[in-house]
Amino acid sequence: MQTIDFYLVDAFSDRTFGGNAAAVCPLTEWLPDAVLQQMAQQHNQSETAFFVRNDSGFELRWFTTQYEINLCGHATLAAAHVIFEYLDYPQTDILFTTRFVGDLKVSRNGDWLTLDFPAWQSEAVNAPPEGLFSALGIDSAKEVRVARDYLVVLENQVQVESLTPDIPAILPLGKMVCVTAPGDNDDFVSRFFCPGEGVAEDPVTGSTHSMLIPYWGEKLAKKTMQARQVSARGGVLRCEWRGDRVLIGGQATLYLLGKVYLR
Repeated sequence: MQTIDFYLVDAFSDRTFGGNAAAVCPLTEWLPDAVLQQMAQQHNQSETAFFVRNDSGFELRWFTTQYEINLCGHATLAAAHVIFEYLDYPQTDILFTTRFVGDLKVSRNGDWLTLDFPAWQSEAVNAPPEGLFSALGIDSAKEVRVARDYLVVLENQVQVESLTPDIPAILPLGKMVCVTAPGDNDDFVSRFFCPGEGVAEDPVTGSTHSMLIPYWGEKLAKKTMQARQVSARGGVLRCEWRGDRVLIGGQATLYLLGKVYLR
């Protein structure tokens, strides 16, 4: 029987039940992919982060309940929180090696952790995809763009907060949907809808800020910004645009520590 430590962390939050929960499992060596997928399904979180120590730091992978994904911000933050707080890691920077997006760095400054992620440029679409507006329950938007996800820009924070989308109707679009607007007390706000995943709305989405930060940095002519994801759980992100990289800062809180038993 093999035992593996299990951590459940609320990422992008300084309190329990805030931000976005992620499961984290440190491994001594990689298990078969099928086992990792089964573990993620059993955990039933939007993402489970697995990592193995290597010569330069750690190799990191992320699994949803359905498949391995190429990048996850909140699970990276959660994994870094576990390493810094519970694995006696003495440094202030962690280098994560990944299989799809190269090396990622996470640094610690007090209670705040900062992700160094690739910047994703989005492109304007000539016309919104058929069914996008009706799925979101809106008639129009200031702008619609696309990168990994669709980016729908609205006029103000109230419009973003009041959305009640038809999640199944988003699924045929073939992409996840981020909706954003200028914030009342923050530089910008967002919500992120992910049909077909374990949760219909992601509470706080680090990876989509790889797209949001360059967009708003250019619109606002700012390099440093504060963002807020205005989901029910919500979370605050400190953002910085550095050309082809973005810095995404947040806090994290441990909710649960346990053991996984593999027989």
